[in-house]
Amino acid sequence: MTSWFEGPLAAFDTETTGVDTETDRIVSAALVVQDAPGLRPRVTRWLVNPGVPVPEAATAVHGLTEEHVQRHGRWPAPVMYEIAEALAEQARAGRPLVVMNAPFDLTLLDRELRRHRASSLGRWLERTSLHVLDPRVLDKHLDRYRKGRRTLTDLCAHYGVDLEGAHDAAADAQAALEVVRAVGRRFQARLERLSPAELHTLQASDRRRRGRRAGRTGSWPSSC
Repeated sequence: MTSWFEGPLAAFDTETTGVDTETDRIVSAALVVQDAPGLRPRVTRWLVNPGVPVPEAATAVHGLTEEHVQRHGRWPAPVMYEIAEALAEQARAGRPLVVMNAPFDLTLLDRELRRHRASSLGRWLERTSLHVLDPRVLDKHLDRYRKGRRTLTDLCAHYGVDLEGAHDAAADAQAALEVVRAVGRRFQARLERLSPAELHTLQASDRRRRGRRAGRTGSWPSSC
C-alpha cells in the first residue's frame, strides 16, 4: 500500500503586502497539485490587484510592484472565490494540502474572503475537512531538538530539496510539497502509521501547546 506521502498532494502559497493577517492583502497565490512523486504537477496561479499600495519592503521580497499588480492583477473578489473553491475541491478529493506556515496563509485568505466575499474559509469547508500539513510543524515535531532555523529555505537545504525562484508563490508551494514528501521518507517508520487527518490534528495540538507556552491563543489553522 502506498504511503500518503508518496500519493496525491496539493500545496498552496501566497505572496502578500506584508505580515499582518488582519490588515495585509494577497497579491499572488498558487496551488500546486501532484498525483505522485516525479509526475508533472498541475499549477494554478493568481495575480491580484489588492486595491491598496504594495510597500517597497514587500516588493523587495517577492518582486511584485504596485504598478505591475495594478496593470496585470485581477480584482480580489473573484480571485478569492476561485481560491476558496480550489481548496474546497482538494478537500473533496481527499488530497492533503501542504501549506508552509499555514496559520499565516490560511488566516490571511480567510480575512480576504470576509473582506471581499462577506464569507469565510470555514464556510467553504463546512461539508468536507481540509487536512493541512505544515512542513515546519512536521519537522519540528519529528526532529524537535535540531538546532537552527526552519524557514522554507532552511528546510529545503536540510532535506535536499531544490528551491528555485524563492518567494514566487508557485515555486514555494512546489518546494513545500517536496519537503513534506522528503520528511515522510526520512521519518517513514513514524509517519506511515498516521493518516493526514491524524497528522492535521497532531500539528494543531503541537501549535496550541507551543502557543500557550508563548502566551498566545487560537486554533490552528486559525481561519478554519
